[in-house]
Amino acid sequence: MRVLLVGAGGVGGAITRIAARRPFFEAMVVADHDPERARAAVESLGGDRRFTAERVDAGDEAAVIRLLASHRCDVLLNATDPRFVMPLFRAARAAGATYLDMAMSLSRPHPERPYEECGVKLGDEQFAQAGQWEKEGLLALVGMGVEPGLSDVFARHAADELFDEIEEIGIRDGANLTVDGFGFAPSFSIWTTIEECLNPPVVYESDRGWYTTAPFSEPEVFDFPEGIGEVECVNVEHEEVLLIPRRLDVRRVTFKYGLGREFVETLRTLHLLGLDRTDPVTVPGPQGPVAVSPRDVVAACLPDPATLGERMHGKTCAGTWVRGVKDGRPREVYLYHVVDNQWSMAEYGSQAVVWQTAVNPVVALELLATGAWSRVGVLGPEAFPARPFLDLLTAYGSPWGMRVQ
Repeated sequence: MRVLLVGAGGVGGAITRIAARRPFFEAMVVADHDPERARAAVESLGGDRRFTAERVDAGDEAAVIRLLASHRCDVLLNATDPRFVMPLFRAARAAGATYLDMAMSLSRPHPERPYEECGVKLGDEQFAQAGQWEKEGLLALVGMGVEPGLSDVFARHAADELFDEIEEIGIRDGANLTVDGFGFAPSFSIWTTIEECLNPPVVYESDRGWYTTAPFSEPEVFDFPEGIGEVECVNVEHEEVLLIPRRLDVRRVTFKYGLGREFVETLRTLHLLGLDRTDPVTVPGPQGPVAVSPRDVVAACLPDPATLGERMHGKTCAGTWVRGVKDGRPREVYLYHVVDNQWSMAEYGSQAVVWQTAVNPVVALELLATGAWSRVGVLGPEAFPARPFLDLLTAYGSPWGMRVQ
């Protein structure tokens, strides 16, 4: 296996450090629009000759296709933000390469009823091309991070081994992370966080299909394991709600994120001021007017999440709560994965949230390399058997857990 990794930021850098400990691939080309960032990621690996640094613009499909060909890469792993999903997705197919990402093509709200009906859903653009990928014998494994990703694997595991009937699947994400010295410092890309949290959340019900609600709707307090404790969670837009019902028989699917009230109010303020917008606005500059995206300005004003590890304390938890019936009796379980920032920093030099995201595509790559996972088309993680993934994740030194409610 020869991998082109596009994106050498926090998650991309963590991917290289995790992959460097595994023997399953022949080469990994680390490409970024910032060549210094790509070089730094490679140089931090202590001379592992399997890794090479390159520069590439993720939005330039032709350049990505040339890079895949010149390095004979048969896999493209997308570690960029969701704006670049479609050009990289198309480039991989044009080059005949397997494609993986951790977030799917962007949604667009319904023009008249944004908080009731779906417009363009997450992943719609990718799934529209599923027949072409299948016809050409190629695989696009979409949403293969932690959420979506491991959360979908948990859902498949529950369906295969833990339940006879599933009433509801709810992804629940929470943490007790703090960052010294910052009043507001998101632990993940603020660009992606704004996209997820301010878009209309999607809910699935089998008798209604997919529908939307208002941002931050249906608050609930969820008790997270391993000392994290109770966190208020709210509905946000997320891929699992669009992926899981495609493959699993379930009556209801939701995604709720433990943001905290201060974080929610900050996001609401950004929206009120129009600072969540992606369309450029014109502002004066020393050499004349400049067009700039307000959301990019917000991102530039905040610290890079990848640099916060030394200031960060606590744990993050990603998990899948499942309610249903087993052997004629009601049952509830919470399948979860917890990462302690102190451990991830000491072991890998990566803060907990980016490390937790990064480990899952590496595990998936190894399953594809060994043939334990093998299909064609545009598929989410819930389309593959869960047990090989969960066993390998444990072998990577990061076990998962299950709490019977």
